[in-house]
Amino acid sequence: MAEETQPEAAAEAEVVVTEESNLVEDLPDPEKKVLDEFKHLIAAALAAGEFNLPPPPPPPKAKEEPKAEETKTEESKTEDPAEEEPKAESAAEEPKAEVAANAPDEEVKTEVPPVEEAKAETVAVEAKPAEPEPQEKTVVVAEEEPATKTVEAIEESVVSADEAAAPEPVLVWGVPLVGDDERTDTVLLKFLRAREFKVKEAMAMLKSAVLWRKRFGITSLLDADLGLPELENVVFYRGADREGHPVCYNVYGEFQDKDLYEKAFGDDEKRERFLKWRIQLLERGILSKLDFSPNGICSMVQVTDLKNSPPMLGKHRAVTRQAVTLLQDNYPEFIAKKVFINVPWWYLAANKMMSPFFTQRTKSKFVFASPAKSAETLFRYIAPEQVPVQFGGLFKEDDPEFTTLDTVTELTIKPSSKETIEIPVTENSAIVWELRVLGWEVSYSAEFTPDTEGGYTVIIQKTRKVPANEEPIMKGSFKVGEPGKLVLTVNNPASKKKKLLYRSKVKSISE
Repeated sequence: MAEETQPEAAAEAEVVVTEESNLVEDLPDPEKKVLDEFKHLIAAALAAGEFNLPPPPPPPKAKEEPKAEETKTEESKTEDPAEEEPKAESAAEEPKAEVAANAPDEEVKTEVPPVEEAKAETVAVEAKPAEPEPQEKTVVVAEEEPATKTVEAIEESVVSADEAAAPEPVLVWGVPLVGDDERTDTVLLKFLRAREFKVKEAMAMLKSAVLWRKRFGITSLLDADLGLPELENVVFYRGADREGHPVCYNVYGEFQDKDLYEKAFGDDEKRERFLKWRIQLLERGILSKLDFSPNGICSMVQVTDLKNSPPMLGKHRAVTRQAVTLLQDNYPEFIAKKVFINVPWWYLAANKMMSPFFTQRTKSKFVFASPAKSAETLFRYIAPEQVPVQFGGLFKEDDPEFTTLDTVTELTIKPSSKETIEIPVTENSAIVWELRVLGWEVSYSAEFTPDTEGGYTVIIQKTRKVPANEEPIMKGSFKVGEPGKLVLTVNNPASKKKKLLYRSKVKSISE
């Protein structure tokens, strides 16, 4: 009988980093003080409008308006001298009068009438500006009536200013940054932990993230149709890990399809659309799968499959770096674990180039597994019934027999040894089972042995060799009329140990 690895799996599961508590009472006193200070800074920043985007620059047409004003002023300048000519003439006539006053008496007599005419002209000129006086009076009279209205308008503007002074609530992932919402502490602690409880750095990160979300248009992006249904097999959510974190799979090998690759990364516009699609998928996952309550699961596991992935120097390189930067700066503490599987030999060297983009805290959550160790590495963090078939597990969409609630048993088959699995079966029942050996290259048989003494053993599956390229899962079913046991035998002739997975279900025939 093979030794079950449930205890081993449990021990390996302890490797998973336990999520830190988001209950304020569980925080050390220094962290509580920093959290309180953080809240005060946020409230002050909200009141000062520091979470608001700056107003957009004026439209380009506004630059042309001064030219029109300049032409108007030039025209007015050219017109003004014509209007001032009479004043100039009167000014010129006044010196004549002064000169005439100094002349002999006879000349004065002859010049008196012109002086009087000049005075009359000057009086007429001075009288002209006095004409608008009635208009000024009418203007004053006209403004007296709406005086009360202007007072009311001032009062209304004061009221509206008071209302505007109240800062608009800022929500991040549906959670307000201030107030009594129990989820607020969880969100704020993400930013504080990402900056090691350095409150000023956390504040700068939070401001930057909020402003980026507004500029990027996250709210409208959630419901946008980006027209990329072909990418549903590239990035998707499936199941949960042993701690309950949702798992997101990234399968870059899908980009072996040249048409798909060009559609995603063919030019700058397509790369920008791919980036929006990736952020959209993340945002939808956060809102639908995470819980920001103090005891909730508020981070996820990311699994990145590098099998047949495109080279690092491809067209996707720029958008990949951009995505890394955006996730690092705007989504703090959303990764519980990031597992890279089917890692080629060259990737670890290339990953060192990306290393400066990650904090030490983030890098501590990274796990790398070679193709030979990928499935077993996943099982350390995710139960086999939760892992999709393509990654070594037993999870299948629309499986008519088994669900994620049907636990998978893990066995380790030693080199050059035979292992036997016995499953009890009751009378008048049907048993269904599925079995998988990672890498196969084993022989397999199945038979039913009744409990009654002298009963005949029924061979369900003759012993046969199972090659490496066999279907991933071996399934079977058998109806029995008497109690007994199903015996599954797996022989491993290889010099290396093998990982075996199986599960079964017994149903009454009446079902």
